[in-house]
Amino acid sequence: MVDEVLNETRFAMDKAVKSLKRDMTKVRTGRASVSLLDDVRVEYYGVPTPLSQVATLSAPEPRLITVQPWEKNLIPEIEKALFKADLGLTPSSDGQLIRLPVPALTEERRREMVKIIKRMAEEAKISVRNARRDANDNLKMLEKEKEITEDDLKRSEKDVQQLTDQFVELIDSVVQKKEQEVMEV
Repeated sequence: MVDEVLNETRFAMDKAVKSLKRDMTKVRTGRASVSLLDDVRVEYYGVPTPLSQVATLSAPEPRLITVQPWEKNLIPEIEKALFKADLGLTPSSDGQLIRLPVPALTEERRREMVKIIKRMAEEAKISVRNARRDANDNLKMLEKEKEITEDDLKRSEKDVQQLTDQFVELIDSVVQKKEQEVMEV
């Protein structure tokens, strides 16, 4: 019983960290990264399709992303989708390849990005704390129903707290790494 609760808690906390990491890839640093284009959808024969499924994406230089569509007639649609995505990148096309120069971030913009990152981290920590609360509630319920003893409850609550501390540290390290990446000139 207790192991089930701990496993569910670990799963929920891990999910919060994975979600944070996925969201962090969308935060623009000074470096070009094709993950910036993950949410861009292109009208492909009337169906909104992820850009990565209609073109080859690459970052050949630190400040440049290239998009090479598999069908040349898609170039106007891709450019339209890139403008609509509001990424702060201006596409330029030569009829075969779309180039997205990634401008360097100003100091002020870097600080704004760090604030956004910290807000994301706080949301992840809230998710972790919610998982802790749910686990403790489940453990108290088990104790109330006489499925575990009071000693088991105390021990399990301590385990849940250790798990929480572990995941909060992990979130802090992810944030610190991303913050350094953003502030790097």
